[in-house]
Amino acid sequence: MGKELLPVGFVTSMNEILGDASCDFWDSYDSPRTHGLRLNRLKAVHAADSVKKLIRDFRLTPVSWCDTGYYYDESVRPGKHPYHAAGLYYIQEPSAMSAVELLNPQPGETILDLAAAPGGKTSHIASKMMGRGLLVSNEIHPERACILAENVERMGITNTVVTSAAPDQLSSRFVACFDRIMLDAPCSGEGMFRKDAAAIAEWSPEHVDLCVARQWDIVQEAYRMLKPGGTLAYSTCTFNTAENEEMIERILSQYPELELQQMKRLWPHLERGEGHFVAILVKTPAAEAYSDDQETFTNSGKAQAKSNRGGKQAPALSALADFQDWAKQDLPGFELGGGTPILFGEELYWLPVSESVPWHDKQLKGLKMPRAGLHLAHLKKNRIEPAHALAMSLNPGQAARSWDLPSDSAETAAYLRGEVISIPSEYRGWTLVTTDGLPLGWGKASGGQLKNHLPKGLRNPK
Repeated sequence: MGKELLPVGFVTSMNEILGDASCDFWDSYDSPRTHGLRLNRLKAVHAADSVKKLIRDFRLTPVSWCDTGYYYDESVRPGKHPYHAAGLYYIQEPSAMSAVELLNPQPGETILDLAAAPGGKTSHIASKMMGRGLLVSNEIHPERACILAENVERMGITNTVVTSAAPDQLSSRFVACFDRIMLDAPCSGEGMFRKDAAAIAEWSPEHVDLCVARQWDIVQEAYRMLKPGGTLAYSTCTFNTAENEEMIERILSQYPELELQQMKRLWPHLERGEGHFVAILVKTPAAEAYSDDQETFTNSGKAQAKSNRGGKQAPALSALADFQDWAKQDLPGFELGGGTPILFGEELYWLPVSESVPWHDKQLKGLKMPRAGLHLAHLKKNRIEPAHALAMSLNPGQAARSWDLPSDSAETAAYLRGEVISIPSEYRGWTLVTTDGLPLGWGKASGGQLKNHLPKGLRNPK
């Protein structure tokens, strides 16, 4: 793609920013776009052989700024492989992996991904948290929030709550709650031009101005939700200075309590990637803290918000007891982390909690949550039916019964199409179906057959 196909205003702007280096930048548009995937530590830790097989078969090469990131050739189709369905990796543009690496999330922290769909940075953060702590992953658009929730499920993430709210709706509930905030700001997408013609068609100077105004609105809400001593990562996949360096200057001017720790650009003519901007800002510990009527939790696994005690919580506690009775037999190696049960109709979830996010009435009321933590089970009359999300969070050693299929086998393809598969007759009951040790979903064994319980929306076409 030559620069003659790009918006004139964009070309002028980049020539001004890059000067003599602009020729190399424009030459990069004639090079093939880069493709990348990032391993999911939550799955990889139990599947070393599968990781080796993936790297060998896909001829992966490392991304220098992300120790779980790899480049793949465009002839490879990782989205079609059973390992993708099993959540072993997330397909992600390599430059975008830089933002979470610089944010540096830690296990046990309370973290917010403020503009999270489709889930690349959320899954990256969760992979680093290793199931410990609380991650709130937000997407304002309901349809995109559903895609985000599906990716959280596929990646086997247990400590993430997916919300669908405007930033100001969140900041009224979560003042000074988060140790780290990832703000991958909605931007003009100049770094998408090489792979997305629609991004070119949308670009205009007016669109850039609109993005700047929207980013500033979101930044103000993010600041309000950041704890004293907390870290904010601001990132974009665009190149102009108005949405990047000038935005950071404005933030520092408005909020002297924030200190710029690091600012990084990845350029497509200098690195193997489409380009990204990341700035890391730290809120000084001396910044005014916020306190309200939030109750401090002890993450014992039975901690309850004050509003959830008594009669309102009784149905959820009863459902949890039924689930735990089932799990004693069918999931002897499974343990719940810190959290509280919550019911949505006949759906039982385990809502993760933290000391700064105890989920009291003020936080829960009116908040749309496409995924309220880990989906445990569907409550059927007189029985428990385990949820697909639960299966995706497991490893074979946690299940009383598991049935492993080679990733290149006809049986794996049949299972992913939703078909019944054969199984030894001694297997009876709920069985975790895996491929090369990675979870694919549930089956229910009886009479030498495994009835397929892969959700219909996830099945491959026949």
